[in-house]
Amino acid sequence: MRIAMSADHRGAAAARQVADRLRSQGHTIEIVGELGGQVVDYPEPAWQVGKAVADGRADMGLLICGTGIGMSIAANKVKGVRAAVAHDELTAQISRSHNDSNVLCLSADLLGQRLIENIVEVWLKTPFEGGRHARRLNKIIAIEEGKDPTRITE
Repeated sequence: MRIAMSADHRGAAAARQVADRLRSQGHTIEIVGELGGQVVDYPEPAWQVGKAVADGRADMGLLICGTGIGMSIAANKVKGVRAAVAHDELTAQISRSHNDSNVLCLSADLLGQRLIENIVEVWLKTPFEGGRHARRLNKIIAIEEGKDPTRITE
């Protein structure tokens, strides 16, 4: 899988470790920006990773900052991105199976490295269920296009 990744200064160390692990599992990792630990304003890497996913250069995106919240807000401004903050394996699984998230945002400050790696593993292996969730996803897409989601029936 092609995964675009980035982090701000608070998530750089965790992101480097996750990138190494994902590469060892055979994934193609595109690091967007630098993971050197210098001060980074989170909207910049969030936009870069979001664009990589939205433009099809990456299948999925992974962002790590202090809480994951800022990255999620910024990434969700990119059309076609469904960024989700996950704090455990269950929220990661639901974000994929029900919401078809394509960008995962994680907290370097609140999660340990082992939990971060477990969350990423669950998120990557969980497929979108479709069914009733597809209708809901279509409503999200309608909102993104400036349409009334109450008019979407399928």
